[in-house]
Amino acid sequence: MFSILIIYEAENLELLVTELKASIPDIDIQFWPEVENPEKIEAILTWKPPLGIMEKFPNLKGIISLGAGVEQILRDPHLPQNVPIVRIVEPCLTSRMTEYILLAVLRFHRQAFQYQTFQKARNWEPLPLPETSSCNIGILGLGVLGTDAAVKLKTLGFPIRGWSRTPKNIDGIECFHGPDQLKLCLSKCRVLVCLLPLTPETEGILNGETFSAMPKGSYLINVARGQHLVETDLLEALDSGQLSGACLDVFSREPLPESHPFWSHPQITITPHVATQTDSEYWTKPIIDAIFCLRDGLPVKNVVNCEQGY
Repeated sequence: MFSILIIYEAENLELLVTELKASIPDIDIQFWPEVENPEKIEAILTWKPPLGIMEKFPNLKGIISLGAGVEQILRDPHLPQNVPIVRIVEPCLTSRMTEYILLAVLRFHRQAFQYQTFQKARNWEPLPLPETSSCNIGILGLGVLGTDAAVKLKTLGFPIRGWSRTPKNIDGIECFHGPDQLKLCLSKCRVLVCLLPLTPETEGILNGETFSAMPKGSYLINVARGQHLVETDLLEALDSGQLSGACLDVFSREPLPESHPFWSHPQITITPHVATQTDSEYWTKPIIDAIFCLRDGLPVKNVVNCEQGY
C-alpha cells in the first residue's frame, strides 16, 4: 500500500478521493489529524499545513501543494531535506487567472469607472477613446500564469513589459530581470499586474518606491499575495494621484476586516481572492501523475526550488 495524508480544509474533496482510489488501487488515504501510523505516510497533499508537521513523517517521499503558491509550506523551518515539493499546474487555473486580469485591465483601459460615476449622475458624456497601443502593461512574474496573461494581452494590442528574477525570452514581450532592471521596466507601465511568488525578496515589492517609478495616474492589479503590497503606501499613492486606482484580489489578512479602509476607498476594487481557484475537477490527473512518480521513484514534474521559493 502507498499511504498518503491529506492536510487540507475543504469540502470538495470527494471527487479527488474517488479518482485517487480508482486510479491507484493500492493507495491508502488518511486525513489529518487522524493518522494511524506516521511511519507509513509516503506523500502529503496540503496547502496550509501546521508548522512542524512534516518532521513527524520519517518516510516521506514527496509533498504535493494543493494551491497555486507554496509559501505556506516553505514557511516551516523543519521541512525534511531532499523531499520534493510539487506544484500542481493545470490549464484551468491558468485560464481563470488570465480571464480575471483581462477583465481588470479592460475595465481600467476602457474607463468603466468613469462611466459608472457618470451613470450615477445621469451624465451623458462620451470620453475620448484610449489608444491601446499606448497603454503599456507591466507584469511582475513571468511564470506559467504571467506568461499566459502577457501573451493574451499582447493579442489585444497592448505593449507588454515583463519582469522576473532571472532572464526570460518571450516572443513579442519586452522582458526585464533582476533588481537593477525593475525601475526601468516600471518606467512606462500604465498598468502593473503582480503575479510574483511570495518570497523574502518579493515581500513588500508593491511599495511607494515602486509606485513612484511608474507614470503618474497608473493602475495596480494585485492577484499574487497580499504580502506583496505595502497597504499604507498604496493609500498614499492613491491620495496623491500617483496611482489612479487599484484592483485587489489578495490581502495580508483574509477575510479583509470590515473596518479596513480599502472597503470604502472609491478608487479600489476588491474581490475575495477569487481570481483563480484550484478545482478538484481539474487537479486530479496531475496529482495522480505525481503520486505515481513518487511511488515508482520516477522524476516528478513541477518540483519547487526551495531556495528560490517557487
